[in-house]
Amino acid sequence: MRAIKEYLTSPRLLAISLLMRFGMWIPDSIYLRMMYYLTMGERLNLKHPISFSEKLQWLKLYNRKPEYTMMVDKVRVKEYVAKIIGEEYIIPTLGVWNNPEEIDFDILPNQFVLKCNHNSGLGMCLCKDKLKINKALVVKKMKKGLKENYYIGKREWPYKNMPRKILAEVFLSDLNNSELKDYKFFCFNGIAKYCQVIANRSTDETIDFYDRKWVHQDFIGLLSSAHHAPSAHHVPLNYDKMLQIADKMSSDVKSPFVRVDLYNVNGKIYFGEITFFPFSGFGEFRPKDWNRKLGDMIKLPIDV
Repeated sequence: MRAIKEYLTSPRLLAISLLMRFGMWIPDSIYLRMMYYLTMGERLNLKHPISFSEKLQWLKLYNRKPEYTMMVDKVRVKEYVAKIIGEEYIIPTLGVWNNPEEIDFDILPNQFVLKCNHNSGLGMCLCKDKLKINKALVVKKMKKGLKENYYIGKREWPYKNMPRKILAEVFLSDLNNSELKDYKFFCFNGIAKYCQVIANRSTDETIDFYDRKWVHQDFIGLLSSAHHAPSAHHVPLNYDKMLQIADKMSSDVKSPFVRVDLYNVNGKIYFGEITFFPFSGFGEFRPKDWNRKLGDMIKLPIDV
């Protein structure tokens, strides 16, 4: 009911919802122009893209390498990453299934993570105590996540033809059993320029950016509701090693832009995922001029 009220009071939200629901047959370039206008409030310039948001849309359309599908597959990417930086940085896998009803909860430890290999968030289960979870409800949520077509809504093409699976991983936590921070390295042409730190996801989520020397930046993004942490984050243990990993990974990926996500558990570094289109290129920066500044860092492969 709340969603219906929001749509009725916001023609723009209603138009976005209808486009995502019924626009599956619209060619990618036309669809992205429509979605960009509805989301960003301005026309998408694909001939001469300038901003970070515009260039990500350009990359969706014109930087299509088959291996990118493997890189965003949360199951298959582990083998690829292990060959580049080593097996010790890979979160241990507990199981992989094609169907939620095949999940063998008996083989899983008391704490674990369940997620789909092809999307971001929908269907995820963070289990801290197996005795307290509703297995039927978990299976239901995983079925919903597995049905999601992650490509169709924002046209992130690497997900288009990905075989969908369910992945179980070890639950990561620090010595205090507190929620881990996300360290997301924004890499431009093989160099990690900024680290996005996301903290307190389950309570009062904060988002901050730091440069390579761990100097806090004044801009914020990509959620419109995002705000800075009340105090600066300490430099994570083995931060230099995290930079090396991000640089090495992004250099191997060979994309004008890629985000390399890492975790740091008391100095032990783990690979999280590779992301080509943060917030699908529709995120909000404050101040707005940072959309242009980050866009200037993306050197497209050809003169557009």
